[in-house]
Amino acid sequence: MGSWLRTAPGRYLLAWEQDRLDHGVSDAFGFHALQLGLPELDGLRANRMPHRWVASDSLIVPEPLPDLPAPDGISTTQVEGQRIHLHCEFDALPFPNTSLDLVVLPHSLELARDPHLTLREVERVLVPEGRVLIVGFNPASLWGLRQRVGHGRQRLGLGRDEGLFLPRAGDFLGYWRLRDWLRLLGFEVETARFGCWRPPCESERWLQRFAWMEPLGDRWWPVLGAVYVVEAVKRVRGMRLVGLAKRDLRARPKAQAVVAQRRRETDEMEHG
Repeated sequence: MGSWLRTAPGRYLLAWEQDRLDHGVSDAFGFHALQLGLPELDGLRANRMPHRWVASDSLIVPEPLPDLPAPDGISTTQVEGQRIHLHCEFDALPFPNTSLDLVVLPHSLELARDPHLTLREVERVLVPEGRVLIVGFNPASLWGLRQRVGHGRQRLGLGRDEGLFLPRAGDFLGYWRLRDWLRLLGFEVETARFGCWRPPCESERWLQRFAWMEPLGDRWWPVLGAVYVVEAVKRVRGMRLVGLAKRDLRARPKAQAVVAQRRRETDEMEHG
């Protein structure tokens, strides 16, 4: 993944993701934030939490790629402070329950050995009302179509890596499937943004030629972008008594009042 991000489409994709994450984490408040995977992307640079970690499943942790201008001339100011690098498995995070305020997953579910278990770990470590930002490739896009064609060529023995446009590792996780997973774990999706509508071109020159597709894609076919960013909040519902238990609690004080009233009426009759 790291070597592909240094190609022309990789830099184009990374610039868009960096811009969207800068906007997504800038208004997230708390004390502890975690980026899970893809250390080449500094997903927490615009966040002001005092404790920020970057977890990787590799012992070799690369630094963020420099000189990545944001698209459309948008730039953000990097917050001072260093990231603390961790080495751990994505489905066994070394954090206690309800201890993190923000978790960023840049393509982490696609590269994890068990994406569903990884998402369960994220739900475990997040505090109530904690936020998670998930970045993933969109299979319903031109990039996803070219990747499926490349996999088909591999199955037919027509080439190993020649037909692939995106990195070999990992499988795409569709947007609607991700929403279902989040809902089952108690998350509420607040925002979802798609981007990168240019065709899967490998040269910088052709990517620049198709720059006119960006505003059109954002307006006319937004869900067909090559990548998406989903922001969700962990909701914890309050406990409520329902059924017979709730009815018994309501009926108990009423019964005592009726008994007391009957005793007073009996005493008045005896002394009357």
